[in-house]
Amino acid sequence: MPVRHLLATTAGALAGGLWSAAPAAAHVSVAAGGIGGSGRFGATTFAAVSLAGAIIGGLAVARPTSGGRGRALLALAAGLVGLVLSAVHLALTSDGFGNGQGRAGAIVGVVLGVVGTGLGGWAATRARRTT
Repeated sequence: MPVRHLLATTAGALAGGLWSAAPAAAHVSVAAGGIGGSGRFGATTFAAVSLAGAIIGGLAVARPTSGGRGRALLALAAGLVGLVLSAVHLALTSDGFGNGQGRAGAIVGVVLGVVGTGLGGWAATRARRTT
């Protein structure tokens, strides 16, 4: 959503009262997001899934014998799911930062998803060699 549209909506709310601005505010909230609900919530959720994959992958790399291959595959799956969902969310958002669509959270989710996928793959390779 362009900044000038938000400024026009705010100016309309101040000039015409709250009743005339309600449909415009509803339009802003519906238009602001990719997948997963509202923009920020979806991006934060996907980043949390990616973070979980990175944490589980780090634990699987640090302790390859406890949990073994199952923890590595869980990290790989969580990182990959978070990566894909964050990338799709990032591709569906149209405007820049600071407008509530969750682009920054989606970028963080992509980075954490790459880390989680990499750590999960590394731990899976190590688990395969030890068994």
